[in-house]
Amino acid sequence: MTTDTGSQTDKPVQQPYRVGFLLIDNFTLIALATAVEPLRMANQLAGTELYSWQLLTAEGDYARASDGITMVPDASIQEAHSFDLVIVVAGIDVTRSFSRKEAHWLKQMARQHVLLGAVCTGPYVLASAGLLDGYACSAHWECLEAMQEDFPRVQTNNRLFTVERERMTCTGGTVPMHMMLSFLARRHGQELSNAISHMFVCDRVREESEQQPMPMHPGLARAQPKLAEAAQLMESNIEEPIELQELATLAGISRRQLERLFLKHMGCTPSRYYLRVRLNRARRLLKQTSCSIVEIASMCGFVSATHFSRCYRKTMGRAPKYERMEVFTPARADGLLTDTMASLPSSSLQALKRARTEPTYGTFEDSPGHTVPS
Repeated sequence: MTTDTGSQTDKPVQQPYRVGFLLIDNFTLIALATAVEPLRMANQLAGTELYSWQLLTAEGDYARASDGITMVPDASIQEAHSFDLVIVVAGIDVTRSFSRKEAHWLKQMARQHVLLGAVCTGPYVLASAGLLDGYACSAHWECLEAMQEDFPRVQTNNRLFTVERERMTCTGGTVPMHMMLSFLARRHGQELSNAISHMFVCDRVREESEQQPMPMHPGLARAQPKLAEAAQLMESNIEEPIELQELATLAGISRRQLERLFLKHMGCTPSRYYLRVRLNRARRLLKQTSCSIVEIASMCGFVSATHFSRCYRKTMGRAPKYERMEVFTPARADGLLTDTMASLPSSSLQALKRARTEPTYGTFEDSPGHTVPS
């Protein structure tokens, strides 16, 4: 990117960060919306266009979402583009919904060192193009088994989202919003990300390390209903943990059967699984509340803060106090914020112009202690 330098009137102008959303047939509308909206709100709160975006399809034709709603794309992938980030948005029946042309275009973007992302089942498309080989990857649970089967070189996981080197992937539903909030926090600081979250009435920003909110794949849950029932009982009884014998009785099986099910299908003992459930809850409380460690220990079913700290350190690799003390150091944005909108793309510019009547327009830039990235 080039900028003019010199006099006050020729001071550097930062162009908006350019994002392309590649819509795959039968994409999930909620995944698209929750990925785009944080960018719009970033512009609105900053009072300038930090981001521009375009919707893309293979041929420039209408894109039909999985709910039947059609979207008018801004362009086709056959046109000349210059993006900083391209996000693949997919949905149902992903294995048969994309073409070689789309995979080939994504490879071209990778060769141009464009950051590549994917939401919902979109990671399958990136993987099919060989663009996730050797990368850790998150994806909607519905396509995880297919990815593991078809792409053994992809390091699939069950986390909500994963950011690794030049790739960012996530699950579906509203999770793209949390991935994008994390992305914005790294580029502009946590304050802007928090302000966007507040505007969306999002009371808790979910973290990359969190697991998809299912203790197991639904196929396994259907095949092993007793295992699913036991796992749900654990999730529902954190403050006052249930003894394993009582847990087995409530699930209608013997304790020995319970242990066999967890070892076979979850790769750990019931006690180990239960402890992880409780510690994950504790981690969220440490990160997102002002509750004391003593209070959190009690809320997560530990007899003392000492016992809790010992278990937490052993399992999580760090003491609870250091989890809480961790200071987020935001990455600096590339260049200065733009102070002109004369040459910016119309789609995002129009949204920004409409937002000028909103009471929050430009409030982030004027907030106390805020400094413009440079």
